[in-house]
Amino acid sequence: MKSIKTNLVMKLFKNALLYDGTGADALKSDLLIDGDRIVKVEPNITPQEGCEVVNLEGLSIAPGFIDAHSHNDWFAIKKEPIKYFEPFIRQGITSFVTGNCGLSAVGFERESPHIDKVGAGLFGYNNTTGIYPTVAEFFDSIDRNTPCNIALVAGHCSARTSVAGYENRALTPDEHKRMLSIMEQALKEGACGLSLGLMYEPGIYAGIEELKDVARLCEKYNRPMTVHPRACSAVSMTYPLLGRPHLLRALDELVEIAKGTKMKLHYSHAIFVGRKSFKCKDELLKIIHNLRKSGVDAGYDIYSELLGVSVITVVLPAWYQALTPKQKRHWFNKLKLNVLIAATIVLLGFGWDDIEIAYIGPGYEKYEGKSVAKIAKEMGKSPLDAYLDLCEMSNFKGRVNMGPYSTPEIVSELSKDEISLYMTDAWVEDYGVQNPAIYDCFPKFLKYSLNGTGDTMPNTIRKMSGGVADRFSIKERGYLKAGYYADITIFNEEKLRNGIEDRESSFGIETVYINGKKVLDNDLLDMELLKSSGRAIRDLK
Repeated sequence: MKSIKTNLVMKLFKNALLYDGTGADALKSDLLIDGDRIVKVEPNITPQEGCEVVNLEGLSIAPGFIDAHSHNDWFAIKKEPIKYFEPFIRQGITSFVTGNCGLSAVGFERESPHIDKVGAGLFGYNNTTGIYPTVAEFFDSIDRNTPCNIALVAGHCSARTSVAGYENRALTPDEHKRMLSIMEQALKEGACGLSLGLMYEPGIYAGIEELKDVARLCEKYNRPMTVHPRACSAVSMTYPLLGRPHLLRALDELVEIAKGTKMKLHYSHAIFVGRKSFKCKDELLKIIHNLRKSGVDAGYDIYSELLGVSVITVVLPAWYQALTPKQKRHWFNKLKLNVLIAATIVLLGFGWDDIEIAYIGPGYEKYEGKSVAKIAKEMGKSPLDAYLDLCEMSNFKGRVNMGPYSTPEIVSELSKDEISLYMTDAWVEDYGVQNPAIYDCFPKFLKYSLNGTGDTMPNTIRKMSGGVADRFSIKERGYLKAGYYADITIFNEEKLRNGIEDRESSFGIETVYINGKKVLDNDLLDMELLKSSGRAIRDLK
């Protein structure tokens, strides 16, 4: 196996506590890399002439962490991508599974008149190196041209948007065929799965038979289907208010889609938005584990955060968003909205104090980092009126941070589940308050493990390395094994155990190698190496 020797030398790491990514207990071991590959992992390796020896006494070494759920495909194609990856590298992440929630930056018809709608308003082709309809073109553009390694699940929303825009209807037979053809081509070109975003346009308009066909593609190629369900809370704007909790209804749909298959079904970001959603946790876990018993390879991912980021319109029902500005101001529509949101707040256990404004726009910085309740008080308005004002100020394109999505106890329980994986579901914004998951999501998982509230340390490492690689068929990454790529994260367990969670920085991570290149060393990033350290992950198991 050939190594890339340019600007790289043979390095021998000695005396580290080594976690290999399998979930096995850590061992005192040495590790030798040559170029971009691991050559040997064993105790007491004798250094060869010309080999750089790195003493890691008192430190731990693990495979570079893999973020199981990311949207950084949109940022890998930025003209200046490094700043969008810096905070993730500082928490030890070297690779990302991108394209989730149906919203991949690629996988659509080249001549579509709807390309501007790909990304559903959350993402777009601003300041990018280009637009890449196919997975092959995307991988060619980023390979050795981005800081981190990028794997991709191709988005159903992106493919559907390109053939039918955001029309609220079933696809015609021709549109359906074209959409599936796009997604199958993506799989043939190296996509490691497909993704659904059933809370976003146009995924919300897809019927069960359409989604079953997407699932059949995943089964055919033995690749996972990741799913952002139609609801992540006991009450949502998706279903009638009363009856079975909405997130469980949404999970019932996934059971129906997977019925009778042996597919890999991956439930994205297991969260429980609103305090009255927490009671759904046990049933959700039961359903997912029962799916596994039925033969479906079901799993899910979680983050360590108790809040999440979303678009400012997240609390507004689709019927209201579709109104004209004049219709939105009509007294009847405002009354209807007020009653609906008031009922939702009661039923969900979620209020205006729980919504923090992250971004409105230039000139509105004074609102950033404040709750809607606090802003309403400052404005002298009702919270709903203040919120609608903020929506209009942002042209309905602002961002919010919301919580609670979970509790420390729920995170602890789910983190110990053998079928859970870890992720950030975060991205760096150009403006406003950032999602804290970009800074310390993975260090917090490690901290919880060391403090006894998370999974064991070997399993925690597995769930952010080898376990993710196996789930998404990522070849020669995720483990510290001879012949594997030299993606390496070195950390200080004492600093992790005592790290301060401040929403603005990472902690405990000492050194990071990506494909054998030392890109982080004691808080210093090598900006030159980061220009070309990352690879496209298109060779799959």
